[in-house]
Amino acid sequence: MENEQVTLKKALKPIHLWAIGVGLVISGEYFGWNYGWGVAGTIGLLIATLVITLLYFTFIFSFTELTTAIPNAGGPFAYALKAFGPLGALVAGYATLIEFLFATPAIALALGSYVHFLYPTVPVLMASIISFILFTVINLLGIKEAAWFSLIMTLLAIGELVLFIGVVAPHFKLETFMHNPMPFGWGGVFAAMPFAIWLYVCLEGVAMVAEEVKDEKKAIAKGYISALLTLTVLALAVMISVGGIAHWENLDNLDYPLPESIALVLGRENALTKLFASVGLFGLIASFHGIIITYSRQMYALARAGYLPKGLSKVSKKQQVPYLALIAGAILGIIALLLLDTMKLVIISTIGAVVVYVISMLSLFKLRSSQPDMERPFKAPFYPYFPAIALLLALVALIAMMYFYPWLGLIFFSGLAIISAIFFATGMHRKIIESAVTAD
Repeated sequence: MENEQVTLKKALKPIHLWAIGVGLVISGEYFGWNYGWGVAGTIGLLIATLVITLLYFTFIFSFTELTTAIPNAGGPFAYALKAFGPLGALVAGYATLIEFLFATPAIALALGSYVHFLYPTVPVLMASIISFILFTVINLLGIKEAAWFSLIMTLLAIGELVLFIGVVAPHFKLETFMHNPMPFGWGGVFAAMPFAIWLYVCLEGVAMVAEEVKDEKKAIAKGYISALLTLTVLALAVMISVGGIAHWENLDNLDYPLPESIALVLGRENALTKLFASVGLFGLIASFHGIIITYSRQMYALARAGYLPKGLSKVSKKQQVPYLALIAGAILGIIALLLLDTMKLVIISTIGAVVVYVISMLSLFKLRSSQPDMERPFKAPFYPYFPAIALLLALVALIAMMYFYPWLGLIFFSGLAIISAIFFATGMHRKIIESAVTAD
């Protein structure tokens, strides 16, 4: 009973949501996407990115309808539960957790790599683990404090990217960008999809703080759409700028492509090179910090609904944050970064993401049909075309990733099969149905 009296604090405004949205994703502009050059070349990755940008525009405008109609810390899990019951919620909750829990160690490894670039004596893994501990502690201080920290880091990260583009633009050469542009043909475009998705992945995490938003219905729509527009401009500008100042073969397997690209042009010891490696940490920190906020809320919501151990739904009395979920997420993230490299973490995270997008769009269609009278403060524009395009492109991306990265896909779906078997064998689905009936 004591735990039920302590709820999440409503403290967020549109500016915080914009910052959390951009902050969740902005590390994708700093690293990860460049692995796509290794499988597609510059033009191949650019084509994949334009397709994925269309996916995100249609998805986010459609997803906002769900977020404003059902403001819940569970996000896609809550929408799938309402649309498809316990099994749909299980799939959505599992996929969302995989997306966020695997994205975080990927960013932690990039953080460690940036620190190692600046201070070669500091081991990458040690810096990555320390990052997990430090930012988990910051999140334990409270959502308002965490959101303001996210806002400051996001503004610094955007400023750094704009400055970066300004510095490298005079060195841009079209012939450099067009060097070996599609070495693997159209197959490379599909192979590059997870790395194009990485430029936007986790944006839907704004939904996980919906319960902590003041005037959530208008604020959520403003936060989502402004964040998406900001990220689109930054993603395309950074990718094209970097591709035009150094051959992609020199950058396609690094966790610090931005400072390395400047080093290739200006020299590793140049003051600007050092500056961008230092300031570049802000973008990584913004995403790292924001994703910790969102996965902890997802674990909190799943535990509250009975899908995870109840203890993970405990909220601290003073700071009103899900402290056990924060600690558990950090432990799982550290284990993941010790077992997998950055590229594998990116791919598994994006597989989780597209499964979330598929189940979310199916939930939107189902709820439009089964609950036409539901209050919808924001309706998906151009319905049913926008959600249909988002659903189709998400399915194409999922099939492409399963074809090009079958072992990682097998890991993802094997985990889902095991969890589903446990879910039904223990009778959890019946308990959840009973609790839903009792609540009604």
